[in-house]
Amino acid sequence: MFARSTTVLAHRENMDRGIMLIRDEVMPAVLDMPGCIGMSMLADRESGRCIATTAWESREAMEASATAVRPMRDRAADALGGTAQVDEWEIGVLHRDHPSAPGACVRVTWVRTEPGTMDRAVEFYKTMLLPEMEQWDGFCSASMLLDRTEGLSVSSVTYDSREAMAAVRDRASRFRDQAMQEIGGEVLEVREFELALAHLRVPELV
Repeated sequence: MFARSTTVLAHRENMDRGIMLIRDEVMPAVLDMPGCIGMSMLADRESGRCIATTAWESREAMEASATAVRPMRDRAADALGGTAQVDEWEIGVLHRDHPSAPGACVRVTWVRTEPGTMDRAVEFYKTMLLPEMEQWDGFCSASMLLDRTEGLSVSSVTYDSREAMAAVRDRASRFRDQAMQEIGGEVLEVREFELALAHLRVPELV
């Protein structure tokens, strides 16, 4: 399975209007495309950073959608008041303890490793990180996206609420440092978002 993420640094006063456009017009159209298995959107109202991600059952389905998606992406970026950065990923891990509900928040971690160690990083995530995170109060779901060519991965961990996410922030930081030592990775960035939209049909992948 594969994913395409679109990142926009929006004007904060435009965020609600942009989210409504994506929810009411873009998301239904994308979900009707062949091979689409979900869409989500993260929003950081403080910085204006928004990340919309579509999931696809194959690389071919993702690539086939590119022409149809482009004008919708441009319109959404205009509504948010920013320009779009597009990235494509392999979905390496997807685990859902339970569906998210209104108020859910997501901590996203960008990591760089040697490209040849990506399989090891995925296995470590599945066997060591997931069992630990499942024990945390408020844990909802987790995913790991991969760019094998660049040695990049993105981990997104969803919590039931901002309070639940904050409660394990220090614990997650210590665990993240331990993981980087184990896989020889470098944390590039850690950010926290509200889960503005979530409509996922992505099957479990662990």
